[in-house]
Amino acid sequence: MEKAKVYFSDFRTVPFGDGLPTKLKKLIKKAGIGQIDMDGKFVAIKMHFGELGNISYLRPNYARAVVDVVKELGGKPFLTDCNTMYPGKRKNALEHLECAWENGFTPLTVGCPILIGDGLKGTDDVAVPVKGGQYVKEARIGRAIMDADVFISLTHFKGHEMTGFGGAIKNIGMGCGSRAGKKEQHSDGKPHIDQNLCRGCRKCLKECANDALVFDTANKKMTVNKENCVGCGHCLGSCNFDAISFDNDAAVEQLNYRMAEYAKAVVDGRPCFHISLVVDVSPFCDCHGENDVPILPDLGMFASFDPVALDQACADACLKATPLPGSHLTDNMNKPDFVDHHDHFINTTPESEWRSCMEHAVRIGLGTRDYEIIVVK
Repeated sequence: MEKAKVYFSDFRTVPFGDGLPTKLKKLIKKAGIGQIDMDGKFVAIKMHFGELGNISYLRPNYARAVVDVVKELGGKPFLTDCNTMYPGKRKNALEHLECAWENGFTPLTVGCPILIGDGLKGTDDVAVPVKGGQYVKEARIGRAIMDADVFISLTHFKGHEMTGFGGAIKNIGMGCGSRAGKKEQHSDGKPHIDQNLCRGCRKCLKECANDALVFDTANKKMTVNKENCVGCGHCLGSCNFDAISFDNDAAVEQLNYRMAEYAKAVVDGRPCFHISLVVDVSPFCDCHGENDVPILPDLGMFASFDPVALDQACADACLKATPLPGSHLTDNMNKPDFVDHHDHFINTTPESEWRSCMEHAVRIGLGTRDYEIIVVK
Protein backbone atom coordinates (compact mmCIF):
# COMPACT_ATOMS: atom_id res chain seq x y z
CA MET A 1 0.00 0.00 0.00
CA GLU A 2 1.37 3.42 -0.94
CA LYS A 3 1.90 6.09 1.66
CA ALA A 4 -1.14 8.11 2.66
CA LYS A 5 -1.00 11.88 2.44
CA VAL A 6 -1.46 13.76 5.71
CA TYR A 7 -1.71 17.53 5.43
CA PHE A 8 -0.50 19.74 8.27
CA SER A 9 -0.73 23.36 9.40
CA ASP A 10 0.64 24.76 12.64
CA PHE A 11 -1.22 27.14 14.93
CA ARG A 12 0.99 30.14 14.20
CA THR A 13 -0.57 33.32 12.87
CA VAL A 14 0.77 36.76 11.99
CA PRO A 15 -0.65 40.12 13.06
CA PHE A 16 -3.58 41.13 10.85
CA GLY A 17 -3.30 37.85 8.93
CA ASP A 18 -5.60 34.83 8.73
CA GLY A 19 -7.16 33.47 11.92
CA LEU A 20 -7.07 29.80 12.83
CA PRO A 21 -10.54 28.98 11.39
CA THR A 22 -9.37 30.36 8.04
CA LYS A 23 -6.16 28.33 8.28
CA LEU A 24 -8.28 25.23 8.89
CA LYS A 25 -10.36 25.98 5.80
CA LYS A 26 -7.22 26.33 3.71
CA LEU A 27 -5.82 23.10 5.12
CA ILE A 28 -8.82 20.91 4.34
CA LYS A 29 -9.20 22.41 0.87
CA LYS A 30 -5.54 21.74 0.15
CA ALA A 31 -5.99 18.20 1.52
CA GLY A 32 -8.61 17.55 -1.14
CA ILE A 33 -11.98 17.74 0.60
CA GLY A 34 -13.31 19.28 -2.62
CA GLN A 35 -12.77 15.96 -4.40
CA ILE A 36 -15.86 14.62 -2.61
CA ASP A 37 -19.15 15.13 -4.41
CA MET A 38 -21.28 16.82 -1.75
CA ASP A 39 -23.78 18.56 -3.98
CA GLY A 40 -27.19 18.08 -2.36
CA LYS A 41 -25.79 15.37 -0.06
CA PHE A 42 -26.33 14.99 3.69
CA VAL A 43 -22.94 15.37 5.39
CA ALA A 44 -22.40 14.11 8.95
CA ILE A 45 -19.63 15.95 10.82
CA LYS A 46 -18.78 13.77 13.82
CA MET A 47 -17.24 15.54 16.78
CA HIS A 48 -17.32 15.65 20.59
CA PHE A 49 -19.28 18.51 22.15
CA GLY A 50 -17.45 18.21 25.47
CA GLU A 51 -18.83 17.05 28.79
CA LEU A 52 -20.29 19.81 30.94
CA GLY A 53 -17.51 21.23 33.10
CA ASN A 54 -14.78 20.22 30.66
CA ILE A 55 -13.47 23.09 28.52
CA SER A 56 -10.71 21.38 26.53
CA TYR A 57 -13.00 20.29 23.68
CA LEU A 58 -12.65 21.85 20.23
CA ARG A 59 -14.11 25.33 19.97
CA PRO A 60 -17.27 25.75 17.87
CA ASN A 61 -15.28 28.07 15.59
CA TYR A 62 -13.43 25.08 14.15
CA ALA A 63 -16.70 23.27 13.49
CA ARG A 64 -18.05 26.36 11.76
CA ALA A 65 -15.02 26.44 9.47
CA VAL A 66 -15.68 22.88 8.32
CA VAL A 67 -19.41 23.55 7.96
CA ASP A 68 -18.72 26.59 5.79
CA VAL A 69 -16.51 24.56 3.43
CA VAL A 70 -19.11 21.79 3.19
CA LYS A 71 -21.76 24.37 2.29
CA GLU A 72 -19.46 25.89 -0.35
CA LEU A 73 -19.31 22.42 -1.91
CA GLY A 74 -23.10 22.17 -1.97
CA GLY A 75 -23.44 19.80 0.99
CA LYS A 76 -26.10 19.75 3.70
CA PRO A 77 -24.04 19.45 6.89
CA PHE A 78 -25.03 18.56 10.43
CA LEU A 79 -22.91 18.11 13.55
CA THR A 80 -23.43 14.85 15.38
CA ASP A 81 -22.36 12.63 18.25
CA CYS A 82 -23.97 9.64 19.99
CA ASN A 83 -25.12 9.31 23.57
CA THR A 84 -22.90 7.98 26.37
CA MET A 85 -23.35 5.08 28.77
CA TYR A 86 -22.00 6.77 31.90
CA PRO A 87 -23.19 9.58 34.19
CA GLY A 88 -22.94 13.07 32.84
CA LYS A 89 -24.91 15.40 30.63
CA ARG A 90 -24.79 13.43 27.38
CA LYS A 91 -26.56 10.15 28.16
CA ASN A 92 -29.78 11.09 26.34
CA ALA A 93 -30.50 13.45 23.46
CA LEU A 94 -32.20 16.17 25.51
CA GLU A 95 -29.34 16.52 27.98
CA HIS A 96 -26.80 16.01 25.20
CA LEU A 97 -28.19 18.89 23.16
CA GLU A 98 -28.40 21.14 26.20
CA CYS A 99 -24.76 20.32 26.98
CA ALA A 100 -23.77 21.12 23.39
CA TRP A 101 -25.63 24.43 23.51
CA GLU A 102 -24.08 25.37 26.85
CA ASN A 103 -20.64 24.59 25.42
CA GLY A 104 -21.29 26.94 22.51
CA PHE A 105 -22.55 24.58 19.80
CA THR A 106 -25.81 26.02 18.45
CA PRO A 107 -27.18 26.32 14.90
CA LEU A 108 -26.35 30.03 15.09
CA THR A 109 -22.69 29.55 16.06
CA VAL A 110 -21.88 26.53 13.87
CA GLY A 111 -24.15 27.31 10.94
CA CYS A 112 -25.98 23.98 10.73
CA PRO A 113 -28.29 21.68 12.72
CA ILE A 114 -27.03 19.46 15.54
CA LEU A 115 -28.39 15.91 15.61
CA ILE A 116 -27.76 13.23 18.23
CA GLY A 117 -26.91 10.22 16.13
CA ASP A 118 -28.60 7.48 18.15
CA GLY A 119 -31.77 9.34 19.11
CA LEU A 120 -33.52 10.26 22.31
CA LYS A 121 -32.47 7.33 24.51
CA GLY A 122 -29.44 6.07 22.60
CA THR A 123 -31.45 3.20 21.11
CA ASP A 124 -31.97 4.45 17.55
CA ASP A 125 -29.21 2.50 15.88
CA VAL A 126 -28.48 0.35 12.84
CA ALA A 127 -26.74 -3.03 12.74
CA VAL A 128 -23.90 -2.48 10.26
CA PRO A 129 -21.91 -5.51 9.01
CA VAL A 130 -18.16 -5.22 9.58
CA LYS A 131 -16.32 -6.36 6.48
CA GLY A 132 -13.35 -8.41 7.65
CA GLY A 133 -14.35 -8.06 11.30
CA GLN A 134 -12.82 -10.59 13.67
CA TYR A 135 -14.40 -9.40 16.92
CA VAL A 136 -17.55 -7.61 15.75
CA LYS A 137 -19.83 -9.02 13.08
CA GLU A 138 -22.41 -6.23 13.22
CA ALA A 139 -21.67 -2.83 14.74
CA ARG A 140 -24.47 -0.87 16.41
CA ILE A 141 -24.11 2.60 14.87
CA GLY A 142 -26.30 5.66 15.38
CA ARG A 143 -28.93 5.76 12.63
CA ALA A 144 -28.51 9.43 11.70
CA ILE A 145 -24.79 8.86 11.13
CA MET A 146 -25.39 5.90 8.84
CA ASP A 147 -28.13 7.78 6.97
CA ALA A 148 -25.63 10.46 5.91
CA ASP A 149 -24.24 10.34 2.36
CA VAL A 150 -20.83 11.71 3.37
CA PHE A 151 -18.97 11.29 6.67
CA ILE A 152 -16.42 13.74 8.12
CA SER A 153 -14.66 13.29 11.45
CA LEU A 154 -13.49 16.38 13.32
CA THR A 155 -11.37 15.18 16.22
CA HIS A 156 -9.78 16.73 19.29
CA PHE A 157 -6.59 14.68 19.63
CA LYS A 158 -5.78 14.20 23.33
CA GLY A 159 -4.82 11.60 25.91
CA HIS A 160 -7.03 8.77 27.11
CA GLU A 161 -6.82 6.62 30.21
CA MET A 162 -7.45 3.33 28.38
CA THR A 163 -6.63 3.75 24.69
CA GLY A 164 -3.55 5.95 25.22
CA PHE A 165 -4.95 8.72 23.09
CA GLY A 166 -8.29 9.70 21.66
CA GLY A 167 -7.85 10.26 17.94
CA ALA A 168 -9.83 9.81 14.74
CA ILE A 169 -10.40 6.06 15.17
CA LYS A 170 -11.79 6.55 18.66
CA ASN A 171 -13.91 9.53 17.62
CA ILE A 172 -15.39 7.41 14.82
CA GLY A 173 -15.51 3.93 16.33
CA MET A 174 -16.48 4.61 19.91
CA GLY A 175 -18.15 7.94 19.22
CA CYS A 176 -20.51 6.65 16.52
CA GLY A 177 -21.54 3.58 18.49
CA SER A 178 -24.97 3.76 20.09
CA ARG A 179 -25.20 3.07 23.80
CA ALA A 180 -25.44 -0.65 22.98
CA GLY A 181 -22.48 -0.30 20.63
CA LYS A 182 -20.35 1.37 23.29
CA LYS A 183 -21.20 -1.38 25.74
CA GLU A 184 -20.18 -4.03 23.21
CA GLN A 185 -16.80 -2.39 22.65
CA HIS A 186 -16.12 -2.21 26.39
CA SER A 187 -17.41 -5.68 27.22
CA ASP A 188 -14.21 -7.62 28.07
CA GLY A 189 -12.54 -5.67 30.85
CA LYS A 190 -13.54 -5.72 34.52
CA PRO A 191 -11.75 -3.54 37.07
CA HIS A 192 -10.05 -4.67 40.25
CA ILE A 193 -9.58 -2.39 43.26
CA ASP A 194 -6.42 -2.83 45.31
CA GLN A 195 -7.67 -2.50 48.89
CA ASN A 196 -4.24 -1.41 50.09
CA LEU A 197 -4.16 1.53 47.70
CA CYS A 198 -7.83 2.56 47.90
CA ARG A 199 -8.38 5.64 50.08
CA GLY A 200 -12.14 5.29 50.23
CA CYS A 201 -12.62 8.75 48.72
CA ARG A 202 -15.53 7.48 46.57
CA LYS A 203 -14.58 9.69 43.65
CA CYS A 204 -14.87 6.69 41.32
CA LEU A 205 -18.43 6.10 42.51
CA LYS A 206 -19.58 9.24 40.72
CA GLU A 207 -18.28 7.89 37.41
CA CYS A 208 -20.27 4.63 37.43
CA ALA A 209 -23.66 4.53 35.72
CA ASN A 210 -24.26 0.83 36.29
CA ASP A 211 -24.27 0.34 40.09
CA ALA A 212 -21.05 -1.64 39.71
CA LEU A 213 -19.08 0.18 42.42
CA VAL A 214 -20.02 -0.47 46.02
CA PHE A 215 -18.62 1.26 49.09
CA ASP A 216 -17.79 -1.14 51.92
CA THR A 217 -18.82 0.87 54.96
CA ALA A 218 -17.04 -1.48 57.35
CA ASN A 219 -13.63 -1.28 55.65
CA LYS A 220 -14.12 2.21 54.16
CA LYS A 221 -13.02 0.87 50.77
CA MET A 222 -14.55 0.57 47.30
CA THR A 223 -15.42 -2.83 45.82
CA VAL A 224 -16.66 -3.96 42.38
CA ASN A 225 -19.93 -5.73 41.60
CA LYS A 226 -18.72 -7.49 38.46
CA GLU A 227 -22.19 -8.64 37.44
CA ASN A 228 -23.22 -5.02 36.94
CA CYS A 229 -19.92 -3.80 35.50
CA VAL A 230 -19.81 -3.16 31.73
CA GLY A 231 -16.07 -2.43 31.66
CA CYS A 232 -16.31 1.17 30.45
CA GLY A 233 -13.14 2.16 32.33
CA HIS A 234 -14.31 5.51 33.67
CA CYS A 235 -13.51 4.49 37.23
CA LEU A 236 -9.91 3.93 36.10
CA GLY A 237 -9.46 7.55 35.06
CA SER A 238 -11.12 8.87 38.22
CA CYS A 239 -8.69 7.28 40.70
CA ASN A 240 -5.76 9.46 41.78
CA PHE A 241 -4.12 6.69 43.78
CA ASP A 242 -3.60 3.93 41.15
CA ALA A 243 -5.92 1.65 43.09
CA ILE A 244 -7.93 0.52 40.06
CA SER A 245 -6.63 -1.84 37.38
CA PHE A 246 -8.16 -4.34 34.97
CA ASP A 247 -8.25 -8.07 35.77
CA ASN A 248 -8.00 -8.99 32.10
CA ASP A 249 -4.63 -7.87 30.74
CA ALA A 250 -6.06 -8.12 27.21
CA ALA A 251 -9.03 -5.90 28.04
CA VAL A 252 -7.56 -2.75 26.49
CA GLU A 253 -6.40 -4.65 23.41
CA GLN A 254 -9.86 -6.14 22.96
CA LEU A 255 -11.34 -2.66 23.27
CA ASN A 256 -8.90 -1.36 20.67
CA TYR A 257 -9.74 -4.17 18.24
CA ARG A 258 -13.48 -3.59 18.54
CA MET A 259 -13.07 0.16 18.27
CA ALA A 260 -11.14 -0.19 15.00
CA GLU A 261 -13.80 -2.53 13.63
CA TYR A 262 -16.57 -0.14 14.63
CA ALA A 263 -14.72 2.65 12.83
CA LYS A 264 -14.52 0.52 9.70
CA ALA A 265 -18.27 -0.11 9.83
CA VAL A 266 -18.87 3.65 9.86
CA VAL A 267 -16.60 4.61 6.96
CA ASP A 268 -16.96 1.66 4.58
CA GLY A 269 -18.81 2.27 1.35
CA ARG A 270 -19.14 6.05 1.33
CA PRO A 271 -16.96 9.16 0.90
CA CYS A 272 -15.12 10.13 4.09
CA PHE A 273 -12.66 12.80 5.20
CA HIS A 274 -10.85 13.20 8.52
CA ILE A 275 -9.53 16.18 10.48
CA SER A 276 -7.65 16.16 13.81
CA LEU A 277 -6.47 19.09 15.90
CA VAL A 278 -3.65 18.48 18.37
CA VAL A 279 -4.53 21.27 20.78
CA ASP A 280 -5.18 21.40 24.54
CA VAL A 281 -3.79 17.87 24.82
CA SER A 282 -5.39 16.95 28.12
CA PRO A 283 -4.31 13.69 29.77
CA PHE A 284 -7.82 12.26 29.82
CA CYS A 285 -10.86 12.04 27.58
CA ASP A 286 -13.20 14.99 26.91
CA CYS A 287 -15.91 12.77 28.43
CA HIS A 288 -14.65 13.79 31.86
CA GLY A 289 -16.52 16.58 33.62
CA GLU A 290 -13.20 18.34 34.17
CA ASN A 291 -9.96 18.84 32.26
CA ASP A 292 -6.44 18.90 33.59
CA VAL A 293 -3.74 21.15 32.15
CA PRO A 294 -2.31 19.96 28.79
CA ILE A 295 0.51 17.43 28.87
CA LEU A 296 1.95 18.61 25.53
CA PRO A 297 2.09 21.87 23.56
CA ASP A 298 -0.41 22.79 20.83
CA LEU A 299 1.12 21.11 17.78
CA GLY A 300 -1.15 21.79 14.84
CA MET A 301 -3.99 20.77 12.54
CA PHE A 302 -3.90 17.56 10.46
CA ALA A 303 -6.18 16.31 7.66
CA SER A 304 -6.30 13.16 5.54
CA PHE A 305 -8.58 10.73 3.73
CA ASP A 306 -6.96 7.96 5.81
CA PRO A 307 -7.94 7.86 9.52
CA VAL A 308 -5.15 5.43 10.44
CA ALA A 309 -2.42 7.55 8.85
CA LEU A 310 -3.96 10.59 10.50
CA ASP A 311 -3.81 9.04 13.97
CA GLN A 312 -0.25 7.83 13.37
CA ALA A 313 0.89 11.28 12.23
CA CYS A 314 -0.69 12.95 15.25
CA ALA A 315 0.78 10.35 17.63
CA ASP A 316 4.25 10.71 16.10
CA ALA A 317 4.09 14.49 16.45
CA CYS A 318 3.11 14.11 20.10
CA LEU A 319 5.85 11.59 20.86
CA LYS A 320 8.45 14.01 19.49
CA ALA A 321 7.15 16.92 21.58
CA THR A 322 8.55 18.05 24.92
CA PRO A 323 6.18 17.46 27.86
CA LEU A 324 4.81 20.55 29.54
CA PRO A 325 5.96 21.22 33.12
CA GLY A 326 3.38 21.04 35.87
CA SER A 327 1.25 18.51 33.98
CA HIS A 328 0.02 15.04 34.88
CA LEU A 329 2.71 13.64 32.58
CA THR A 330 5.63 15.46 34.18
CA ASP A 331 4.22 14.75 37.64
CA ASN A 332 4.46 11.05 36.79
CA MET A 333 7.95 11.48 35.36
CA ASN A 334 9.12 13.10 38.59
CA LYS A 335 7.93 10.26 40.83
CA PRO A 336 10.74 8.27 42.53
CA ASP A 337 9.44 4.96 41.13
CA PHE A 338 8.83 6.26 37.60
CA VAL A 339 9.41 3.71 34.82
CA ASP A 340 10.03 5.35 31.45
CA HIS A 341 8.06 3.69 28.64
CA HIS A 342 9.51 6.17 26.11
CA ASP A 343 5.94 7.02 25.19
CA HIS A 344 4.20 10.17 26.44
CA PHE A 345 0.76 8.55 26.41
CA ILE A 346 1.74 5.46 28.39
CA ASN A 347 3.89 7.55 30.73
CA THR A 348 0.76 9.61 31.40
CA THR A 349 -1.52 6.61 32.01
CA PRO A 350 0.52 3.39 32.37
CA GLU A 351 -2.63 1.23 32.15
CA SER A 352 -3.26 2.48 28.62
CA GLU A 353 -2.18 1.01 25.28
CA TRP A 354 -2.70 2.30 21.73
CA ARG A 355 -0.52 0.42 19.26
CA SER A 356 -2.78 -2.65 19.10
CA CYS A 357 -5.55 -0.44 17.74
CA MET A 358 -3.34 0.86 14.96
CA GLU A 359 -2.05 -2.60 14.07
CA HIS A 360 -5.55 -4.06 13.91
CA ALA A 361 -6.85 -1.12 11.90
CA VAL A 362 -4.24 -1.92 9.24
CA ARG A 363 -5.08 -5.65 9.34
CA ILE A 364 -8.76 -5.06 8.60
CA GLY A 365 -8.10 -2.54 5.83
CA LEU A 366 -9.14 0.66 7.60
CA GLY A 367 -5.98 2.41 6.43
CA THR A 368 -2.19 2.50 6.56
CA ARG A 369 0.33 3.70 9.14
CA ASP A 370 2.71 4.77 6.39
CA TYR A 371 2.28 8.42 5.50
CA GLU A 372 3.94 11.51 4.16
CA ILE A 373 3.42 14.93 5.72
CA ILE A 374 2.51 17.80 3.41
CA VAL A 375 2.89 21.16 5.12
CA VAL A 376 0.34 23.84 4.27
CA LYS A 377 1.44 27.38 5.05
